[in-house]
Amino acid sequence: MNYRIIPVTAFAQNCSLIWCEQTKLAALVDPGGDAEKIKEQVEAAGVTLVQILLTHGHLDHVGAAAELAAHYGIPVIGPEKEDEFWLQGLPQQSRMFGLEECQPLTPDRWLNEGETVSVGNVKLQVLHCPGHTPGHIVFFDDAARLLISGDVIFKGGVGRSDFPRGDHAQLIDAIKRKLLPLGDDVTFIPGHGPLSTLGYERLHNPFLQDEMPVW
Repeated sequence: MNYRIIPVTAFAQNCSLIWCEQTKLAALVDPGGDAEKIKEQVEAAGVTLVQILLTHGHLDHVGAAAELAAHYGIPVIGPEKEDEFWLQGLPQQSRMFGLEECQPLTPDRWLNEGETVSVGNVKLQVLHCPGHTPGHIVFFDDAARLLISGDVIFKGGVGRSDFPRGDHAQLIDAIKRKLLPLGDDVTFIPGHGPLSTLGYERLHNPFLQDEMPVW
């Protein structure tokens, strides 16, 4: 799988353009805004967009999804249905952040744990990793050892859990039980900031270190 990271919005959100080398079929993951910038990058890559994938329902990850889906005539897929309230609340999210109003969004297909999404010959496994939002999912390409983690885990950090229906313990459990077992060699593209590996985070991420006993 090839990828190009396109930072968008004032939140410097990592929109990912991913594509299959053999077929040149592509998907956008989390197009949070700056639709014209994203269109330019798609054209520059010389690929054919077939779908938009969403990890969760926050505005900075979905803000340009409807516009781009209409422009290219492609479906919006994901996240898990528990994030429906976030997608229906996009107008309120827009006002909260002082951004141009974004209309409610209903994806063409919700995704669940254990499903796969195909982008050409690339197969992406879907893992449900709640805690940042209840319906947050991640996409894993086992062949490429590449994970698109949204706002679950970052280099040196983890996603916020102080939003409605956030749960820090649930988030840490998802990381430790579902993501770290994928392997230390897995590189992940987070929703914000630089890439890292699961092995590095397992050893150095302060949120993943078990507390030392107090004597």
